[in-house]
Amino acid sequence: MTNVRAHHFGVTVTDLERAVEFYRDVLGLAVLDRFTVAGEAFSAAVDVEGATGRFAHLDAGGARIELVEYDPEGDERPAASVNRPGAKHLGLEVGDLDAFYDGLPRDVETMSEPRTTESGTRILFLRDPEENLVEVIES
Repeated sequence: MTNVRAHHFGVTVTDLERAVEFYRDVLGLAVLDRFTVAGEAFSAAVDVEGATGRFAHLDAGGARIELVEYDPEGDERPAASVNRPGAKHLGLEVGDLDAFYDGLPRDVETMSEPRTTESGTRILFLRDPEENLVEVIES
């Protein structure tokens, strides 16, 4: 059997530049690469006729986050909620969750202030500019 390991975690966005600014400037992730992919093989692989994808890869300290803006854009999706079947979120970690929270720009939507769960884990959920869920835990 082939060894499987993580390469990236993908997030589809409607505005790549706005998303890159958030993940780079607010969350502090370095942009590793930017590129565009199109053509028949790509369209067939993603099952979107005539697809072009504009990509940005960001370094999340051992994990790569892939932001992608598609043309044509798909239908709108319902608002993300952690308890919705099929829901997805990015999980990131910081050393001091309170300092991270205090440093967030005021326009960043958080689900609550940092909380300590029954298991002792300190967590915070926020939304990126496209309402994708991001969980930040204290390590």
